[in-house]
Amino acid sequence: MKKRHLSTAAFVSVMGLSGAAWAECGNLTIASMSWQSAEVLAAMDQFILNNGYGCNAEILVSDTVPAITSLVEKGQPEIVPEAWVDLVPDVFASGMADGRIVQLSRSLSDGGQQGWFVPKYMVDANPELATIDGVLAHPELFPAPEDSSKGAIYNGPEGWGGTIVTNQLANAFDVEGKGFTVVSTGSAAALDGSMAKAYEQQAPWLGFYWAPTSLLGKYDMVRVDMGMETDMDEWKRCTSVADCQDPKPNAFPRDNVFTLVSKPFSEAADPQVIDYMTKRTWTNDTVNKLMAWMSDNQATGEDGAKYFPQENPEMWEPRVTPEAAEKIKAAL
Repeated sequence: MKKRHLSTAAFVSVMGLSGAAWAECGNLTIASMSWQSAEVLAAMDQFILNNGYGCNAEILVSDTVPAITSLVEKGQPEIVPEAWVDLVPDVFASGMADGRIVQLSRSLSDGGQQGWFVPKYMVDANPELATIDGVLAHPELFPAPEDSSKGAIYNGPEGWGGTIVTNQLANAFDVEGKGFTVVSTGSAAALDGSMAKAYEQQAPWLGFYWAPTSLLGKYDMVRVDMGMETDMDEWKRCTSVADCQDPKPNAFPRDNVFTLVSKPFSEAADPQVIDYMTKRTWTNDTVNKLMAWMSDNQATGEDGAKYFPQENPEMWEPRVTPEAAEKIKAAL
């Protein structure tokens, strides 16, 4: 799979793309990101478009902000398969309002997910632990490592947005008054390790995490119901602001994750390609399991892009034309 970094292209149109070329599905660029779910989705789109529709798609390695910004301002890369648009709301809104980009599908049909999680085996034993009220009523079920008389809520390292939110929600729900303490893990590896160790031992665990991730593909965790809908005004005012002094109870929002393409590409490309990109979506549970396989097998995005279609034909065959399906199966 040919790759290059978006910065090396300096956002210059090096492809010489024309409407005629797109109609034949010629040269185009697909943005890949630095995390597994985006990497494997970009690689799978490349594999399906190149082998099924005769495209010459090239991967551009980028990140959320530069990829979406370049798509809006320069029309390249032509496809951003996993665009976390809530991270650049103004850029996304202006691109949509000006008609420079087109939203084709929800990459993650159930959205990106953050929250407090507990192991499913704990919820099976105590169903009330699926809710915030049930969790906070039972600190004794989550003994802290340094003081077992208190319940532990494991948090991420300093600087993470989720770490700030967890600290603010801990204050808002008065977890200290209910017998809990927030445990700072200090690093992503330590947070992962705390969950993995607990799960392997079938021990208690409660903490901040998110999806899609390989760890949630390996371990069956339940996101705690915070008992309310997200108040986005409150989220912006205080929940996500580190120095806000009066946080209110709130819930983690669902992050919008879309497949975006440039408007000229959407109008000039083979309609069958656009149809595939419009139908192509998957759930957090599906991609979590794929990422767990990738991690266990030290697999690349290219590996995952071939493994997933082979193991899950029902997930992609109905979304492509019969002719494309035969070509893709032959390539696999």
